[in-house]
Amino acid sequence: MRDSLTLRVSAARVGIDLKTAFRWRHRFLKTSAQDNANSLSGIIEVDETFFLESCKGKRNITHRKSRKRGGQGNMKKKEQKIQVLIARDRSGKVSDLVDPALQKSTVHEFRAPIIDRDSILCSDGHSWYKTFSRDYGIAHHRLIAFDNQRVIGKEYHIQNVNSYMSRLKGWMARFHGVGTAYLPNYLAWRRVFETAKPSEEAWFHAAIGVNQQQIPT
Repeated sequence: MRDSLTLRVSAARVGIDLKTAFRWRHRFLKTSAQDNANSLSGIIEVDETFFLESCKGKRNITHRKSRKRGGQGNMKKKEQKIQVLIARDRSGKVSDLVDPALQKSTVHEFRAPIIDRDSILCSDGHSWYKTFSRDYGIAHHRLIAFDNQRVIGKEYHIQNVNSYMSRLKGWMARFHGVGTAYLPNYLAWRRVFETAKPSEEAWFHAAIGVNQQQIPT
């Protein structure tokens, strides 16, 4: 997992069954996926990205026709896009929300407990960021894309979160489509890469959500 290997390669390297590798991977990531309410402060950038819906691993699909092996959905179709909202502060802390149909209520509920009230929020022009900032009294800068407004006052922008999303998409591509049911786990896996210390032991503890002080000596 530290080397971002696919399940088949991981299973072969460790000498375990493919199904075992799958169970271990998601068992390790479960705690990190649940521990997603990272407190953000200072200048906070927020934006949305999309992933194609994937029923990878499901035996029965009832809401659409099955695709041939290797077949992919169409990003132009709204119903096939899984929306992910990502918030990142300038210290590198990240929180994300997976929601096929993002709406104001879920966005407000997600951000309210993690965003410090003395923070400055930077976002695109979507109205739910404006209403959130107004309701909670948070300073807010909106970057309006169609006005070609990318930076306000040299420091207020969403370039860092967009760069993170670019790294996330590039990293995800190696898995050839992540099952939507497991998308929060893979997002948690990527967050570990952004925040964990470089040593193997620290990375492993971060990946499985274990505090090093809790490890028996």
